[in-house]
Amino acid sequence: MNDVFVVCNQLGQYWGKKKKWVDGTDPKRVLTCKHEDEAVNQLVELSARDIDLRGEVRAAETNERGVPQLEPSEHLLADEPEPIIELVADADGERDSKTPDHCR
Repeated sequence: MNDVFVVCNQLGQYWGKKKKWVDGTDPKRVLTCKHEDEAVNQLVELSARDIDLRGEVRAAETNERGVPQLEPSEHLLADEPEPIIELVADADGERDSKTPDHCR
């Protein structure tokens, strides 16, 4: 088992690969750093943008697949819904994908 480093905020949430906080229920979405100084640099950048952030760098063990073993935050985040793509038939009867107006 290897150790990786993750960035956590004061709510126990983790900095994610998509540059937003995640609650840790899906550890594959959490940004992991092989070196502690990389995680510290990430925390410094986040702190510069958010002065109210009270973050820390934590070591986490990984499983055989390299996924960190994390305890999910008590402050769960609602997942953003994926845009709905519906198939509609055009004038020729051929199907085409169209994104609804509320998803644009």
